[in-house]
Amino acid sequence: MLKPQDIVILLKILSTMTLPDSDKKDGSLSQNKLAMLLCMSPSEINAGIKRLVLSGLLGPTLKNDSHNKIVFLPIKEACLECLISAVKYFFPAQLGAYTRGIPTAYAAPLFKKLIVLGTDPIPVWPHAEGDKRGFSLEPLYASVPSSLIKYPDPLFYELLVLIDTIRIGKAREKNIAIKVLREKLDDKR
Repeated sequence: MLKPQDIVILLKILSTMTLPDSDKKDGSLSQNKLAMLLCMSPSEINAGIKRLVLSGLLGPTLKNDSHNKIVFLPIKEACLECLISAVKYFFPAQLGAYTRGIPTAYAAPLFKKLIVLGTDPIPVWPHAEGDKRGFSLEPLYASVPSSLIKYPDPLFYELLVLIDTIRIGKAREKNIAIKVLREKLDDKR
């Protein structure tokens, strides 16, 4: 059974597949590096990767280098199906109290040109260093806001807000998020 942090791990792996770093072109990061970047423990990362492999979202790939090491990379079609159809049911979201935080879902900068926001309060991940105020939306995993503040990764942030939009958005917002998510994941192969 997948846990919310497994989806966060998967999204981080997907986001690292396009890093300009030449030794990371295959999307592989050590588990310790993933743990550091996600502000999680190495044991959480290890257990999450095992669950992702068991769920068929990560698959073994032989790394073509001098070590011929096996790495686990995302299976794009399975990831798309899970992120679009399953996450909203397995990890439902609900807006909470008015607070300071980081804009998420349809209120994130990614949607600025796609969706016109009204005067209603926006969804935010609660965090003291956030620069917006709105209704709290708990991230998939508690360390997500800290991770993004300590180790900024625009693509990782965009993937997270797309998933949050699928989790809480109305039909139009969800359809836009699904379209953008498909475009972003198609660029990964």
